[in-house]
Amino acid sequence: MCAAGRRWGRRQRALLWAVLLAAWEAARGQLRYSVPEEMPKGSFVGDVAKDLGLQLPEIRDGGVRVVSEGRTQYFALHGKTGHLVTAERIDREQLCRLVEKCVLRCELIVEGQMQVYRIEVEITDINDNAPSFKEVELEERIGETTSPGSRFPLPEAHDPDSGRNSLQSYELSGDEHFSLAVQAGPGGDQRPELVLAKALDREEAAFHELVLKAMDGGDPARTGTARIRVTVVDANDNAPVFSQAEYTVRVPEDVPVGSVLVTVTATDADEGLNGHVKYSFKKVSDMASNIFHLDSQSGSITLLKSLDFEEGDSYELEVQARDGGDHFDTAKVTIAVTDINDNAPVISVRSALSEISEDAPTGTVVALLHVQDRDSGAKGDVRCSLDGDVPFRLEKSFDEYYRVVTARELDREQVSEYNVTVRAADGGSPSLQSSAVLVLRVLDVNDNAPVFAEERYSARLAENNAAGALVLTVRATDADWGQNARVRYRLAEGRVRGAPLSSYVSVQAETGALYALRSLDYEQLRELQLCVRAEDGGAPALSSNVSVRLQIVDENDNAPQVLYPPAAAAAAAWSGVELAPRRSEAGALVAKVVAVDADAGQNAWLSYELAKATEPGLFRVGLHSGEVRTARSPLARDAARHSLVVLVRDHGRPALSATATLSVVLAESVAELLAELGSAAHEAAAPGEPAASLTRWLVLAVAAVSCLFVAFLLLLLALRLRRCHRQQLLPPDSGALRGVPVSHFVGIDGVRAFLQSYSHDVSLTADSRKSHLRFSAASCCDTLPARPPPDEPAPLLGHEDPAAALPSDPAPSSQAQPNTDWRFSQTQRPGTSGSQNGEEAGAWPNNQFDTEMLQAMILASANEAADGNSTLGGGNGTMGLSARYGPQFTLQHVPDYRQNVYIPGSNATLTNAAGKRDAKNAAPAGGNKKKSGKKEKK
Repeated sequence: MCAAGRRWGRRQRALLWAVLLAAWEAARGQLRYSVPEEMPKGSFVGDVAKDLGLQLPEIRDGGVRVVSEGRTQYFALHGKTGHLVTAERIDREQLCRLVEKCVLRCELIVEGQMQVYRIEVEITDINDNAPSFKEVELEERIGETTSPGSRFPLPEAHDPDSGRNSLQSYELSGDEHFSLAVQAGPGGDQRPELVLAKALDREEAAFHELVLKAMDGGDPARTGTARIRVTVVDANDNAPVFSQAEYTVRVPEDVPVGSVLVTVTATDADEGLNGHVKYSFKKVSDMASNIFHLDSQSGSITLLKSLDFEEGDSYELEVQARDGGDHFDTAKVTIAVTDINDNAPVISVRSALSEISEDAPTGTVVALLHVQDRDSGAKGDVRCSLDGDVPFRLEKSFDEYYRVVTARELDREQVSEYNVTVRAADGGSPSLQSSAVLVLRVLDVNDNAPVFAEERYSARLAENNAAGALVLTVRATDADWGQNARVRYRLAEGRVRGAPLSSYVSVQAETGALYALRSLDYEQLRELQLCVRAEDGGAPALSSNVSVRLQIVDENDNAPQVLYPPAAAAAAAWSGVELAPRRSEAGALVAKVVAVDADAGQNAWLSYELAKATEPGLFRVGLHSGEVRTARSPLARDAARHSLVVLVRDHGRPALSATATLSVVLAESVAELLAELGSAAHEAAAPGEPAASLTRWLVLAVAAVSCLFVAFLLLLLALRLRRCHRQQLLPPDSGALRGVPVSHFVGIDGVRAFLQSYSHDVSLTADSRKSHLRFSAASCCDTLPARPPPDEPAPLLGHEDPAAALPSDPAPSSQAQPNTDWRFSQTQRPGTSGSQNGEEAGAWPNNQFDTEMLQAMILASANEAADGNSTLGGGNGTMGLSARYGPQFTLQHVPDYRQNVYIPGSNATLTNAAGKRDAKNAAPAGGNKKKSGKKEKK
């Protein structure tokens, strides 16, 4: 009882050790199973899913597979149960012919985990093969003189099975003259021998029939038989003898077929038939019998098929030499095969990815490789590497397995697909190589923003374009792929002149074409700055901006606009009348046509020409200045009233033009002037209206003007005397007004008056038959840049030198040359309407007080025109300052037009008079002093 308990305890410990060993092997990634040979296909081998803890859904999805070395796959994985089953019928004797323990190896690849598990399956033997003899009919020749007890070797039986199922014993039956003896060979094999138990007598029996039976140890046992025919021959007393008991030869595995590997030699001292030796294989394996051939006459062993060191590195043959009698001898032949480097490494891709994201982290496994070289020693040592500069590296996993992992970050925009070449080279000389190519496509990640083809865009668009006109096309590209590279365009938010930018232009989202949504006007908008955004289709989307500058190109779409004379003056027959004395010299300034053009550049360059005149040849118009001057001195026969039509034309293509109508009255005195105006008013009066009413109003106007003039003159004289007293100057002289030079007349708002000596303006209205005299408003003085303080009145004669006030020759003298400081430069003139000719020159008044008063009245009229509420009479029929700049004219549209006002006695125009005051005070008076004296006398 105690013994049975001890045996049971030993079994439990053995089972525990077996379980622990299996768990240890599983932890190391290796499983061991055993299965009998000749099992049908689909037979159970082991529960891999349970042993490795794998999930059945993963197995069913194909994420786990079994790979076996060699061409034949002997095992498979059942998808539903996770069991390892046989894929083919396994014959142990065919697979493990020379191996005592037959083990088949395979690998289990887990795709999702990139794990490899090695599985070893031991194929156990079953008694499926009976012992067999190479020859079932044997013949032995024994001399009759052979003494009892002699032994004769018999051929051995072969049983491919192993263990107890292999060959176990022999039996001999059939004759009393012979018995069977079994000897143990060096390798533990059994060698049967025929023993002569009783002397033979050829005369009694020439032949003996025997049966040799071989039995294995299976249950039930299997047997094989061979028939032996013993022939009794006459005596032969010499046996063949080999030159050496054992032959050993080493040949390379690449020795050519048909080569003689070794020759065995045996000699027999007998003569005749008993001395003739024949050679044969006494013991040879089936494999060796197919590789080697023994010549029975010469004893040479030749090669029948190529050797392969990997299939067999050594062969042992037993050669027998027999003479013509019953004598023989045996020798052992060992053929050793030396290895050569005839096998290139074999690369097997066990698992590999076909796609990888470009943002995959470093160290991501992309392939699992198995590399094997069947050569031995250094020739079988394999070195693996990757060709080219690729962002991958090789890592050895275990044994002959390698992993291909990412070595650095990937960039699909630089390389979208990799052909990774894995090269394996052995250590032979010369080295043999093999390669495998892994095709790996890099998946795109939205990591690149769109890039515009240009840093900034600019375009020119002619104004008055059609709505929907194409302006330009912006183009942006994205280095990404697919949806991430799809670029869409849109406008950035903005406002133009208080309106949304999107109401001016739009951009086509797909093509980037920029369209103008409305007709653009250069005069309102000269340039448009906008920003276009390009955005890709990634998630999250990336974008970039580019600035677009759209320049509006001017077209000649605005005709010149006449500022003076105003359009209202053309409606009435003699509104805005210009006055010129009959004693005017050739080139005297009569009037100036002021016009502007809202266009720019060449389209705004204006030229003037006289289109129509009452008296051709009497007046001429400056081509660029618009100044109307006398072409010759007026004659007595010339009419008093003249109508001039001036054509103003720009330089556009086609050119646009406008006309201005001027009325010029030639008069010698105030009485003649009033008569002409009265005549004009009478002609323009409505039928039935009495002419006496007009005359009465004209007389009242002249009287009012005279009174105001005398009062203003007395005031000026008092101020001058005070200043002269303070500066100890001589009292100014006086003179008659008669003989005042023509250049001292100035035409403002259609009135010719003596403004160089008088600081008031006169507006005579022909239509209303009223005379209106008004002093210059004091509020206009704020428009002068520099005005003398109120307590320092300006001198009447405009010069502080007492000598300047002395009376001079009453005869008219030549005018002084104009002060060049008062001329306009070309850059100071707004457009071409302010340009000057070289022929148009004059002098600025040398009297400081007169100059400042003239500036005050001119600037006051310009300010009143800008305010639109002038009291100087800007309506129809008025001849005040506002008539020159009517309500339709505003200073906001035009720069300083003071250059368009002509100066009495001079051909120059006015600009920034205050800034030049000091220069004029220092200039010599010249002949103008005499003219001032005459005016004072008058």
